[in-house]
Amino acid sequence: MKALIVVDMQKHILSQKNFKEEKEKIREIINICKAKGDKIIFTKHVEKSDESPFNPNCDRGNIHEEFIDYCDELVIKTTPSAFFKTNLEEILKANNINEVIIVGFNTEFCCMFTAIAAFDRGYKVTFIEDATGTVNSSETYDMEDLDIKDLVGSVLNWSGQIEVLYLNEFLELENIK
Repeated sequence: MKALIVVDMQKHILSQKNFKEEKEKIREIINICKAKGDKIIFTKHVEKSDESPFNPNCDRGNIHEEFIDYCDELVIKTTPSAFFKTNLEEILKANNINEVIIVGFNTEFCCMFTAIAAFDRGYKVTFIEDATGTVNSSETYDMEDLDIKDLVGSVLNWSGQIEVLYLNEFLELENIK
């Protein structure tokens, strides 16, 4: 069985820049997975600081209203990994999940950490590179011309342990044209 893990589709993150393309791709993948009966698991990052937009009492930390109805399960997390001190693995085991697909935000933190943690726990992992996004840029890392999604996708792919695909490759594998 498969599960789609949709990482941190939260209002605050999605308000940081135009993520129209990423949102469309994520929605398409959600619809495909739903139609196949795969479990759709969303994560929500929370922080205790009263000033944080990810404070549990702040609406900006909630899952964006465009996506909340797709959620079968919601995992609350406090670190970049959706597995660390959460109930995600319990949900996966209870549903006989042995394969996860990762999409969402931020590519170089929560998506990457969750993909690696899933692999470390024995799951087959597929990372849909162009269905992830980040609020950061090459300026954030002081690295001219850095393509964050491409770098993370390349590193995960080169590991030989995590399957990294673009949406069109995912559609081909799912026999969707």
